Amino acid sequence: MTMAWLPGSFLCGALLGWVCLSVPGLAVEVKVPAEPLSAPVGKTAELICSYSTSVGDNFALEWSFVQPGRPISASQPILYFTNGQLYPTGSKSERASLLQNPPTGGVATLKLTDVRPSDTGTYLCHVNNPPDFYTNGLGLINLTVLVPPSSPLCSQSGQTFVGGSAALRCSSSKGAPRPVYNWVRLGSSPTPSPGSMVQDEVSGQLILTNLSLASSGTYRCVATNQMGSASCELTLSVTDSSKGRVAGAVIGVLLGMLFLSVAVFCLIRFQKERRKKPKEIYGGSDLREDAIAPGILEQTSVRGDSNNGLLERAPSASTVTTTKSKIPMVV
Repeated sequence: MTMAWLPGSFLCGALLGWVCLSVPGLAVEVKVPAEPLSAPVGKTAELICSYSTSVGDNFALEWSFVQPGRPISASQPILYFTNGQLYPTGSKSERASLLQNPPTGGVATLKLTDVRPSDTGTYLCHVNNPPDFYTNGLGLINLTVLVPPSSPLCSQSGQTFVGGSAALRCSSSKGAPRPVYNWVRLGSSPTPSPGSMVQDEVSGQLILTNLSLASSGTYRCVATNQMGSASCELTLSVTDSSKGRVAGAVIGVLLGMLFLSVAVFCLIRFQKERRKKPKEIYGGSDLREDAIAPGILEQTSVRGDSNNGLLERAPSASTVTTTKSKIPMVV
């Protein structure tokens, strides 16, 4: 008896399941574009969302937004429809509306006017229609707001002399999609050879190697995306390092000569000051090595009279008188 009941129960369950699945309106199916959408800044974007379900009294529609790089759970509401009423909410509420209101005919498309760069992100179209619980009724749409490149900033670095290398850089702070960069040289001067010039269109960097005087000139960087282009310019001046070394050597020689001249001048001035110093004057109490002992007259030298030709001889030692001491001697 048990064996006879099992096949009957299994058949009844399978039949009931087939009937339930075949009843229309038991599953909510949401359709959104498979490809990401884009809209120029300042224009209106239409985020297409359609659904199929048996709309009942509990039907509800919600649109929400999440910024790039953040999880779906962090989404913020834009508007929702329930109980026959539309309720805009959030920072985009003044610019958001439904293409069809009420959205009970299977179309839940969102219109967003005057789109801005901050509108770039993921939009969620969520349809809820209890008791239809076979799917989550969710569709995701990625929107990119297109922005032309802002005026880029040009800069340079490196050793800008003959034989050196220089890096020219270019970058725009705004632009969606991300701009590509291209460097060109202005004027009729010859462009550096391809082997000495390498540029990266993504980073906006131009590398110039083995610089020569012919590398000098004005260079322009052009930032481009599908919305437009912008540019900046800079002037590269390459100098001859050998001339700089010669100039440095000449300056060094001149400084050396100046230093030597100052040293000679100071030495001459010192000698002159030394010669002007007065001779040493001895006082009465000073003892000189060439002084004559007291009581002895200094012999006078022979003087020549240039007028009469006569010679006067100094008195001899025998004519010199001395004064003997009269102090008695004690024996």
